[in-house]
Amino acid sequence: MKGPRSGAKPTLKTIAKELGLGVTTVSRALRNDEKISAETRKIVHETARKLSYHPSRAGLRLRTGKTNAIGLVIDTEEQAGSFVSELIFGISDVLEKTPYHLFVMPYSRLSDPVAPIRYLVETESVDGILITRIEPKDARVEYLLANNMPFATRGRTQMGVDHPYHDFDNEAFARLAVRRLAALGRQRIALLAPPANLSFHDHLNHGFQAALKEHGIKEFPLPDLTSDSAFEDVRRHVRQVMQQTDRPDGIVNSAGGLSGAGGTLLTLLAGIHDAGLVPGQDVDIVTKQQFASLPFLREQIHVIQEDVREAGRALAKSLIGAIEGEPTAQLQSLMVPNDVLLAEPTGPY
Repeated sequence: MKGPRSGAKPTLKTIAKELGLGVTTVSRALRNDEKISAETRKIVHETARKLSYHPSRAGLRLRTGKTNAIGLVIDTEEQAGSFVSELIFGISDVLEKTPYHLFVMPYSRLSDPVAPIRYLVETESVDGILITRIEPKDARVEYLLANNMPFATRGRTQMGVDHPYHDFDNEAFARLAVRRLAALGRQRIALLAPPANLSFHDHLNHGFQAALKEHGIKEFPLPDLTSDSAFEDVRRHVRQVMQQTDRPDGIVNSAGGLSGAGGTLLTLLAGIHDAGLVPGQDVDIVTKQQFASLPFLREQIHVIQEDVREAGRALAKSLIGAIEGEPTAQLQSLMVPNDVLLAEPTGPY
């Protein structure tokens, strides 16, 4: 099989000439038109891959009004080693079976959060947008709605508007966590919560406070810390707190990975060790976890699993549905945890 001449970008004509087919037939085969035989579609797709053919997005938009691309707008300080990679894995798993491709647009939470959204919309770069770190009244959602851009959110707003989303039930997570700590006899429980401006802070805190009341347990407040706090601040503050006589004997950790914000689990453990205490004996920890296991940790950690790959799959399906005009009510989903696992020590002492 001859490829295009050196430096030339393969086109529909290149594939058509290679296979002795018409350009229209090749175009329809690449769109998986069922009027083209399955065998021809297969050969055309195989040839397109061998020739490294990619359709021009500008031309595609002119012909169809679409780019066949979606954008994931992600905070540069997200958990790059866990949350982001798991989310992208799930999204890509769904997109692999569609004509859509994924663009990842990073931004800093210290800058205007609407700016990357505005860029994607005004340049007509994508057919739909995925966003995370949702706020109760989210300016990005307002902009997307005002500009009729299909989107889906990882999290729920409190704006009184209907939109596609996938969320983890953080209220249920908090209730399960407190229930486990209560069963272990813990009486003073601290919550390492997300920043108060995020929607899931409200859901988490509501479940936490309700469960404390249900079990007659006191809260040990951590007013100076959130899951976004710098690692050194978490370690120092936890060390100071755990050195007190009336210290917490249970901790609920809302950050779920081992890198980025989720690295707070490791700094929690470091602060406890700094105070001369032993996790699993002097204090129990229930943590949200985005991996199937907690590798190389020495302590017993109580884990509530959040399947971020599945969240990525759900978000991708919601966004594609929004692009294709499906009813919004069918594009909303909630992942509800129902169990707490005990991660046994695996690392060397």
